[in-house]
Amino acid sequence: MSKDRYFAAFAAFAGCNVVLAIAAGALCAFIAPAAAGSGIPEVKAYLNGIDSYSILAPSTLFVKIFGSILGVSAGFVVGKEGPMVHTGACIASILGQGGSRRYHLTWKWLRYFKNDRDRRDLITCGAAAGVAAAFRAPVGGVLFALEEAASWWRSALLWRTFFTTAVVAIVLRAFIEYCSTGNCGLFGQGGLIMYDVSSAQASYSGADILAVILLGVIGGILGSLYNFLIDKVLRIYSIINEWGAYFKILLVITISLLTSCCAFGLPWLAQCQACPTDSSVSCPTVGESGNYESFQCASGYYNDLASLFLNTNDDAIRNLFSTSTKKEFNISSLLIFFVAIYFLGIITYGIAIPSGLFIPVILAGACYGRLVGRLFESVSELDTGLYALLGAASFLGGTMRMTVSLCVILLELTNDLLLLPLVMLVLLVSKTVADSFNKGVYDQIVKLKGLPYMEAHAEPYMRQLVARDVVTGPIIMFSGIEKVGTILHALRTTGHNGFPVIDEPPFSESAELCGIVLRSHLLVLLKGKNFSRERVISGEEILQKYAAFDFAKPGSGKGIKLEDLDIDDEEMDLYIDLHPVTNASPYTVVETMSLAKAAILFRQLGLRHMCVVPKSQGRPPIVGILTRHDFMPEHILGLYPHIKPHKRF
Repeated sequence: MSKDRYFAAFAAFAGCNVVLAIAAGALCAFIAPAAAGSGIPEVKAYLNGIDSYSILAPSTLFVKIFGSILGVSAGFVVGKEGPMVHTGACIASILGQGGSRRYHLTWKWLRYFKNDRDRRDLITCGAAAGVAAAFRAPVGGVLFALEEAASWWRSALLWRTFFTTAVVAIVLRAFIEYCSTGNCGLFGQGGLIMYDVSSAQASYSGADILAVILLGVIGGILGSLYNFLIDKVLRIYSIINEWGAYFKILLVITISLLTSCCAFGLPWLAQCQACPTDSSVSCPTVGESGNYESFQCASGYYNDLASLFLNTNDDAIRNLFSTSTKKEFNISSLLIFFVAIYFLGIITYGIAIPSGLFIPVILAGACYGRLVGRLFESVSELDTGLYALLGAASFLGGTMRMTVSLCVILLELTNDLLLLPLVMLVLLVSKTVADSFNKGVYDQIVKLKGLPYMEAHAEPYMRQLVARDVVTGPIIMFSGIEKVGTILHALRTTGHNGFPVIDEPPFSESAELCGIVLRSHLLVLLKGKNFSRERVISGEEILQKYAAFDFAKPGSGKGIKLEDLDIDDEEMDLYIDLHPVTNASPYTVVETMSLAKAAILFRQLGLRHMCVVPKSQGRPPIVGILTRHDFMPEHILGLYPHIKPHKRF
């Protein structure tokens, strides 16, 4: 650029970006497709009880870390914050399952987290640690886990997440102190406060309150439109991604080239501006990130659009949040940058790279916030940098629909407690406006991925139905002492994870529900081959032949599979006692219970199976089993198409 070789400069710039983008895309496409995107919807779904394949696998962790580094370095309009939440959850999952046997990394002392609740708690702590590390906001991390990530919250979990994020803050502080000499590049810049705006005077009048309410309304409208467009783009990308890994990488290259063209081409539309006379600032900035990039301008001048586009995302946000620099950016430049970032953020999310939504949303919000600040500068007492912060808050509230956690994260990011009332107001206004159009962005992505997420509330049409109305298919039951061949046939022909166990005469006076047995426990029992030729109760001594951890929740890919069983034809006619591994106290509801009540019970207790029992005697002891799929709107409305669902976004 300094030698006026502009095409060569663009080729070098775009070439570097494309190479880094291909590397990030190849990692995602070939090693861990689950690492694409932010990962927050997947973590949220896992904490709701959806154990989807490879969400928290070691390969996903590897790709999430290095793919995120490559994606941010490639100049994409993405953030590292969402991927860091996923990274924290992956680390917690690997620790919780005692390491990875596949990669020969196991720790026996970590086997205490062998049940669903403890592992879920640990992953909640991991997600909170990710937010705390990304934003250097330990309290914000705890509140994010409470408000957005976790579906079940206990008082014990509060201090555990708080302890986790406190350790994150201490470790971060130690590294920042070590790197304060500049040996670590850009790491640690800004200390624990990433975007300090506390130097600005936060006094405001009635006109400022009106401007803040206007910002909230704009943020709500733009945020709901952002979510709508992301939903449409993701549907298109899902079709392209089905064509194969090479098409995923081709899409990544296309978006990379488009981003490079915008970042290099749009600054040519801006006029060169004279550097400020203040001697404390370096203008133009040469060879480093800063407020005043020269681009094609002569000495003593800077290009304001280049100062936003050709900077790291963090530095671009610092530039927009900078106080006492009212005239630094032209209104036209802010408008161009906002439109570019708004649409680049939409088309970049969903390609095969780890990509967070926080940074694009903060960038776009800060841009139109500063724009409103410029328009209101004649009647306002607030600094334009503070308007940028309020704009970022309004857009975050409009897209993500969080309030308390976003408020605290923004305060920890910017160190300006005096702005607390305005941040609270703008978040509430933007969320209220956006909620009248559609759902939050993470809720939309969960639904788009087809994950059976259970909401905390029951749908209104569920009040018209009872539990037996959604029970489908013939129920597959086992006797308390069952033939090996019958069990194997049921395991091979169905994908069920839980089976009711029935006791019949002569083992009971009449047919009665003994409990429910899990597929994973049946596989352990069959692999042990403790069969008998006679149909007799073997008792609890059968359990002495197994270790306690044999029946614990397996880690990803570790459990016994049907193919691992080696059972010959003679053993098929033998019997096995299921009583020792049967859950004798399953949660049951009577068949006439309101489906809405059953759904709330299922969600609040965090169940996988709910037994439906008959109201009257003289019938089989169980009507059916309800799983989370039976409560999904698609299933219920498929059975009863005449029911009109309540319009809820």
